[in-house]
Amino acid sequence: MSYLASERCRLYYEDTAESDPSKLTYPAVIFVNGWAISSRYWKPLVEQLSPYYRCITYDQSGTGKTVIKGYQPTFTIEGFTDEAAGLIEHLGLDKSRNLHIVGHSMGGMVATELCIRFRDALLSATIIACGIFEETAFTSLGLFFLGGLIDFSMNFRNIFLVDPLRSLFIKRAATKEISEEYQNIIIEDFTQSDKEATNAVGKFSIDPEALRAYTRHVLEIASPVLCCVGMADHTIPPEGTLTLYEKRKVESAAPTRLTKFSELGHLLMLEETVEFATELKKHFEFAEQFYKKSPQEMVD
Repeated sequence: MSYLASERCRLYYEDTAESDPSKLTYPAVIFVNGWAISSRYWKPLVEQLSPYYRCITYDQSGTGKTVIKGYQPTFTIEGFTDEAAGLIEHLGLDKSRNLHIVGHSMGGMVATELCIRFRDALLSATIIACGIFEETAFTSLGLFFLGGLIDFSMNFRNIFLVDPLRSLFIKRAATKEISEEYQNIIIEDFTQSDKEATNAVGKFSIDPEALRAYTRHVLEIASPVLCCVGMADHTIPPEGTLTLYEKRKVESAAPTRLTKFSELGHLLMLEETVEFATELKKHFEFAEQFYKKSPQEMVD
């Protein structure tokens, strides 16, 4: 457990190599959080993966233990990418091709920018529940109403501390039941996150220009990509992830794989941790083998 000081914040992060220096030689995995949540929700997944990988989690500005008081961070995709990039560089993960990047929900947008920025260090990307959508009048209307819902949620978010709204909030995030401990974490993080940061993130996640940039860049990731989706996700329509997969299959030279969890929702890493960890490990191993092939084999 450490802090990294920058112009934006004092960034809180955890690196499994701190307690076990032998992990410094292992492939590294950095996890990028979704909206209004600290890095605590990755802990069960990290426990599954840490025997095989160096795992790094961190709290984005405005969440968890990261300190923003006395700083003036910009709450934009570029700003969140900059702070994660600073951590990657601080840990020396940009020095060789030994890095897996995993992004969940809004974190998939930040993870995509990191993949572009550190393409020479990247082994693989995993995009979880962060799809792309065709621009239509229907989706534009949906984004408009979602923006209104974000405003409402931020102004009255303490109502989610008590039932029945607490249970409804959890059910929307996780289709399959998760433990009481992590239900409490999800609610606590959402209600205690910095209001300005949380509102800004919610808004840029549905901003048309930001979504167009994400669509372009996620198709440009030059390493193997795994698209993960819970088909019972009530937070972000799973069709967006399926579209992302189909478009990358057509437009990207790099391998793209899809893992669908038919009965899971938005929090795959908590709803079915062991199964989800197994799929990630398969993807990481595939990517590592991909880069061990000769250039001719990679083309073939």
